[in-house]
Amino acid sequence: MNPSKVFLNGIIDENPTFIQLLGMCPTLAVTTSVVNGIGMGLSTTAVLVGSNLAIAMLRKFIPGKIRIASYVVIIAGFVTLIDMLLKAYVPSLSKSLGIFIPLIVVNCIILARAESFASKNKVSHSSLDGLGMGLGFTGALVIISAIRELLGNGTFLNFHILGDGYQPALLAILPPGAFIILGSILGVINLIKMNRGKNNA
Repeated sequence: MNPSKVFLNGIIDENPTFIQLLGMCPTLAVTTSVVNGIGMGLSTTAVLVGSNLAIAMLRKFIPGKIRIASYVVIIAGFVTLIDMLLKAYVPSLSKSLGIFIPLIVVNCIILARAESFASKNKVSHSSLDGLGMGLGFTGALVIISAIRELLGNGTFLNFHILGDGYQPALLAILPPGAFIILGSILGVINLIKMNRGKNNA
């Protein structure tokens, strides 16, 4: 298995947000600002890499009947560590992300990678898979949150971009706006795929 392919798989071919449509709850809830998107994405990436690494190392010792419960315990350990670090060093971000950091424990992206990849592959590939999936998720959150923040507040990373005269489209930072923007991005991705398919035919 090619390591670069394993890494790029999560960023492009099997992007957890734009291709697999996993982790929709935090994707729609926390992407009101780019700072939140980056914080949530990197927190999830750290948990993905750590849990994939641990599960790949322990996969031969975990009985099949309790594997899911074991994965949840391992993931919960890493989530607790990340949660404590955020509260200690970035309390404003921790407060902003709220319950969505503890909910990483049951994030279907992490459980899916534990079951479908880390439990079947060696440590190095599992770590790369976790990193690729995490960065793919982070990239998707940043794209969505950048659009929402720019349209909804006229800012990017809390810096005013569109000037004082801009009238914010408040819908963009409300829950319906998250669905509309995500749906629009998915529509563009599917259109690109269809055009590529026609060109290759």
